[in-house]
Amino acid sequence: MGKNKLKKFAEMEEMSCVFQCGARELLADSTVPAMRGEWRNRFFHNDHPLLLELGCGHGDYTVGLARVYPDTNYIGVDIKGARMWQGAKQATLEGLTNVAFLRTNIEMLPNFFAEDEVDGLWITFPDPQMKKATKRLTSTYFMERYRQLLRNNATIHLKTDSPFLYTYTREMIRLNNLPLLCDTADLYGNQKSEISSQQSETRNQKSEIRNQKLEIFEDARRLQTHYERQWLERGLTIKYLVWQLPKQGTLVEPDIEIEKDTYRSYGRNYVSKTNN
Repeated sequence: MGKNKLKKFAEMEEMSCVFQCGARELLADSTVPAMRGEWRNRFFHNDHPLLLELGCGHGDYTVGLARVYPDTNYIGVDIKGARMWQGAKQATLEGLTNVAFLRTNIEMLPNFFAEDEVDGLWITFPDPQMKKATKRLTSTYFMERYRQLLRNNATIHLKTDSPFLYTYTREMIRLNNLPLLCDTADLYGNQKSEISSQQSETRNQKSEIRNQKLEIFEDARRLQTHYERQWLERGLTIKYLVWQLPKQGTLVEPDIEIEKDTYRSYGRNYVSKTNN
């Protein structure tokens, strides 16, 4: 491990907004799981809504959300500590009190959050994991784990550049009849959304639903992640889905053929250069 990474890890140990607990530490009875069910009381010291950003990377989106919405608590989750350091450092410098970072595996989230403790999720530009469904953060495998910590009908946001992951997630939502709030294959383009209303709804109710969904789109366009800016520079479109996850019901995993993505991510040298 490079000296720069070791330095970042050492700094993170001193940051009050950073919690680190992998599988090995969890088995050793780490103190971090003691926060389970107590994040609002013991860290945030308020009763505001709590949202997680999964695979937060550099943490710029978590910090950006915390700036824009001071009455909401945000926790960025990732296993890559050297990346997370950037967001944690910025949050510390700005003195943001509504943001924290948890360094752990996403599969382990139920160990750190109690039932109904979390109000919603942001999943921003995850690896589409085209070879294995159970590794996809929008798979039913993960939906079942999210159910253990989310309140009923909590909202999940997905931003992705991947046509594969977008198609897969739409099918997962459709197949399981999950309430779909917003859907666009080009967030910064024509911005058309899928808006479904019951026949019994009045014109005013339909208008209110449409305005609510347009508001969600505006929030999604307001902030961009580190990788989102890179994809836009390459001329790729950003796909955006928002759905609700009920507690009840058996989830069925999609079984469809989906065309694989044909482009590749930037190499590590390019990413390092843009961070300097």
